[in-house]
Amino acid sequence: MRIATFAAPLGRDGPGLMLRDLGRADVQIDAVVAIVAQVNPDILLLTDVDFDADGLALDALADRMGFAHAFALRPNTGMATGLDLDGNGYLGDARDAQGYGTFNGAGGMALLSRWPVQTDAVRDLSSLLWRDMAGATLPEGPLWTEDIAATQRLSTTGHWIVPVAAPNGPVTIMAFSATPPVFDGPEDRNGLRNADEVRLWAQVLDGLHGPAPQDAVIVGNANLDPADGDGLRDVMVGFLSDPRLTDPEPRSAGGMAAADADHAGNPALDTADWPDGAPGNLRVSYVMPTAGFTVTDSGVFWPAPDDPDAAMANAAGPHRLVWVDLSR
Repeated sequence: MRIATFAAPLGRDGPGLMLRDLGRADVQIDAVVAIVAQVNPDILLLTDVDFDADGLALDALADRMGFAHAFALRPNTGMATGLDLDGNGYLGDARDAQGYGTFNGAGGMALLSRWPVQTDAVRDLSSLLWRDMAGATLPEGPLWTEDIAATQRLSTTGHWIVPVAAPNGPVTIMAFSATPPVFDGPEDRNGLRNADEVRLWAQVLDGLHGPAPQDAVIVGNANLDPADGDGLRDVMVGFLSDPRLTDPEPRSAGGMAAADADHAGNPALDTADWPDGAPGNLRVSYVMPTAGFTVTDSGVFWPAPDDPDAAMANAAGPHRLVWVDLSR
């Protein structure tokens, strides 16, 4: 089976606009759909899509991309807290939500599948307070008050544990999309939160948040590179070296060709093409199976500059689709 994740920025600037754009010609959406069709995953996690309670946008996504089954929960992005989280003296800003978002449901996640999602067995850890995570590394300073600590959730978008009824046995998708470890001050609030969002999965595999998932694949946008960019990179080094997981090291010719001059990591592994220095190209999206699976192939859809598909990849946005083929 082929499992993929894509942080293509399908989310729009207001509620209902993504649904509108899915129903008409749109260069960026058309490119995303074409890439998904070419890679042809069996299970796909999209990590920048807008959520609506009626599921209309989710159904439209599944229809455009040719998937029989789709699943989404209300994300923390855009969820109002009623507090001034960013300390700017105003309430209701995008940074005052549980996860950055200009409206409720902005920039959530969607899981698309060829096979049925076992919705009655889904576990959602998205409401876990950051301070209630075992060993949480919390910020200090005036922007971390008791009221904020009693309200702030760990998950920027969500942490979902979703069983899918694959033909050769169930596979559990552990889906997330973490905050970028930037856009804050010396308290490093976003950097600390990003690291704990990644670390939460190790605790899930330890059985600290219910039964440890079996035959699982961690999928999503960690927004953290083990060698380059901002963030607590040692946390990602530890995540990638967890003996319960396999790092397939998906790579691309396009990533290698676009290497930054000061790159510390292997540029072939990069999954995002940002302007040099702001923050440059990074590996931020991951598909990490538990050790019970055998990786038979993997890749990042980032064609070389002279490939006819390079323009399509660029039109889809700065992120690249990451895919892994698994057997057992």
